[in-house]
Amino acid sequence: MSEERGRLAAYWERQLERLDEIERKRALRLPTWRTRKRRRTLSVLVLTGNLILIIGAATFRSQPSTLFVVCWFGGCVVAGGSHYLLRILTGKMSGGFSLRLDEREREWRHRVTFVSYQILVVLMLIAVFYSLIIADTEDGGVRGAMMACALLVTGTTLSGVILGWTLPDDDPEDFDEGVAPA
Repeated sequence: MSEERGRLAAYWERQLERLDEIERKRALRLPTWRTRKRRRTLSVLVLTGNLILIIGAATFRSQPSTLFVVCWFGGCVVAGGSHYLLRILTGKMSGGFSLRLDEREREWRHRVTFVSYQILVVLMLIAVFYSLIIADTEDGGVRGAMMACALLVTGTTLSGVILGWTLPDDDPEDFDEGVAPA
């Protein structure tokens, strides 16, 4: 039993080291974008992409129309690409383990996670009510599932959006000393 535990602990340490290495590489990307203005722009783009996804889900029918396809894939590209860049700019706070964060970062992350969880719950309630309203229409189940999917994607991107909107600018001294920002 202890040998198995030792292997699991060693595996866990290797995973943490791998994630730290990825974070060190990611922290060096886009150094000129690490401003509040850029993060806020990306936050707005993520929300815009999510809104496009929701519009696509609302227009879904049994035979997908051109509007649905454009909205669904366009929203995925806009929201997905912006969210990826936003995660790079918010650093380990948006994707790292809580143990690896300092107290300030942990406090930001917990606050943002709680707020985004509450909003996600409200979005899922909206999806339930939407599904109930359209239940008697043609393909109501599939349309409700598409809306739930769009709202779930929106809810899962909210923590990064809130972090991107609220984080202050990085300290310029971090760049002068050669230390990568978090």
